[in-house]
Amino acid sequence: MYQPVLISSGLVGWQFLQRTYDQQLATFSDSAQVKRDTEHFAEKIGSVITADDLVSDRQLMTVALGAFGLSDDINTTFFIQKMLSEGTTASDSLANRFSDNRYRDFSEAFGLGPGEIPGGLRSGFAEDIIARFQANSFEVATGNQDESMRIALYAERTLPEVVQSDGSQASKWFSIMGQPPLRSLFETALALPEAFGQVDIDQQLKVLQDRAERLLGVSDPAEFAADENLDRLITTYLARSQLNEIGTGASGASIALTLLSS
Repeated sequence: MYQPVLISSGLVGWQFLQRTYDQQLATFSDSAQVKRDTEHFAEKIGSVITADDLVSDRQLMTVALGAFGLSDDINTTFFIQKMLSEGTTASDSLANRFSDNRYRDFSEAFGLGPGEIPGGLRSGFAEDIIARFQANSFEVATGNQDESMRIALYAERTLPEVVQSDGSQASKWFSIMGQPPLRSLFETALALPEAFGQVDIDQQLKVLQDRAERLLGVSDPAEFAADENLDRLITTYLARSQLNEIGTGASGASIALTLLSS
């Protein structure tokens, strides 16, 4: 399978990845395994009308879960079947009980719960899921070389959609906190300690709002939908990630020299 080309870590590597992203994604998506999985999905998803139909086909599950960044759950078939069959219309359904809203988005998209319309019957559904799968799979392959690049790509692709959803500022911050890649991005960009996630959730919200306002000039998550704010967030994240990689044992002068030379 095609492996993403990364010339460097940090900001220099990110700039190169941005310039070559479309071409690299197209090449990756044309890899034999990715093509086999996506062609199978496109052919079969229209006949999926129950949760059992989906979970009984591992190749379908590969694309379905991969599209939402949930590939690690592919062997938990009972869990996935229950989540899909309960749907999202009931507030106490399994998908709605997770703080990670990727599970809710996954179940809602496939529409296999009570009173829901199966996603495979909707026009353009297969194309949308396949595009998500290709993008997320490319991000995973990138992360095998540099996890910070994976998180930056994920944020660039998904954060605007998260922050433009309905709801209050607080609910959008909670959605960010509920997605591990986005949480990691913000915690690093805002220089928060590893133990931050153990703090009371309402206190986490206040700290995120205050630090985002002070360090990025943004307190309302919806503002990260603007290109300049999203770019500033990702640039700050990558710069701090690179500093963390250099290590706390290095002197200020050597850190500066490393960053400049990269």
